[in-house]
Amino acid sequence: MLEEKRLREEMKNAINWIREYVKDVGAKGIVIGNSGGKDSATVLAMAVEAIGKENVLSVFMPCFSSKNDFEDATLVSKTFGVKLIETDLSSTYEEMENEINKKLELNLIKEATINIKPRLRMTTLYAIAQTLGYLVIGTGNLCEIMVGYTTKWGDSSSDFNPIANFTVEEVLKIGEWLHVPEKILTKAPNDGLGMQTDEEKMGIKYSQISEMIEKGNTEETAKKEIIRRYKNSFHKRNPVPFYKFDRKNYLKK
Repeated sequence: MLEEKRLREEMKNAINWIREYVKDVGAKGIVIGNSGGKDSATVLAMAVEAIGKENVLSVFMPCFSSKNDFEDATLVSKTFGVKLIETDLSSTYEEMENEINKKLELNLIKEATINIKPRLRMTTLYAIAQTLGYLVIGTGNLCEIMVGYTTKWGDSSSDFNPIANFTVEEVLKIGEWLHVPEKILTKAPNDGLGMQTDEEKMGIKYSQISEMIEKGNTEETAKKEIIRRYKNSFHKRNPVPFYKFDRKNYLKK
């Protein structure tokens, strides 16, 4: 983890970056998916610090989700005085899955159905953002990004992301400094898409991913899995490839 003085500096820089980015784009505010987890809570706190609570809208988007998630999302919003709206996507998800299964004449695999949820959530956030003239702010941290623990065109998508270069430990420390409720910071990370925690699903610990990022080494079994996931998720960290050839294009200077 970055030493405290450096981390505090980068936290302030990231908050200023949010403020300047919103200003430069000419957006009226920020919309954020509020899951009640540490990442979204910390980003929400940073956004409030940057542009004021009246310019931040948080959205809770249950999709057969736990009641506890809504309670935590409500706690985060109340703590920072941010408006919270709830958009239940359960019936939309169910109807979409059933329709695809019927037309495909084949049931979607489990991973495909799981990934529908974050993609529906991002669709919701962008619909709200476009209507209000807001930007969608990202909430994925560096550890998740490095091992591809994201859904392409789902939670990995946003207009900008202030914590994409901070490890989990650094996000937790920033959250602590910005007074995110302890309950939110200490609960086991869970993407809300299954009954397991993030670490149980991955079979590796966030601390081990951070070790690989900062030192290039960790426990051998975890190291192999982290490297495998890093290589396999290359496509998630890069722009969509497209076929190129030489041609005249007066728009491209």
